[in-house]
Amino acid sequence: MPMPRWWGQINKRVFNPRAIEGGKSPVLIHVGRRSGTTYRTPLDAYPVDGGYVFVLVYGARCDWARNVLAAGRARLRVDGRELELTAPVVVGEDEAFRALPENVARPPKLLRITEFLRMDLVA
Repeated sequence: MPMPRWWGQINKRVFNPRAIEGGKSPVLIHVGRRSGTTYRTPLDAYPVDGGYVFVLVYGARCDWARNVLAAGRARLRVDGRELELTAPVVVGEDEAFRALPENVARPPKLLRITEFLRMDLVA
């Protein structure tokens, strides 16, 4: 796992609420796989042909990714609008980088991020 889980817990409770309130970050809206609770998670979301790619900073076993993979869908609030996304799939860095535009900065090697989540826009 690239980033320690304890850092993810700090982000979830301290930094994520501030990012959501700020309204500038893309926010993924997803449903808990066990609780059925609706969650909002600020993320880096990059538009690609037919959908979006998300950086899995904490790996594919983080809560939000597991929720989205279990549900098979989520909504993304970006630029003042909500988009429906479906067909989540974990992809490797080679596939993600082929899909991402050249001007998108790659995660630093130091973070050891090798997993990304690809989702398709609902037509």
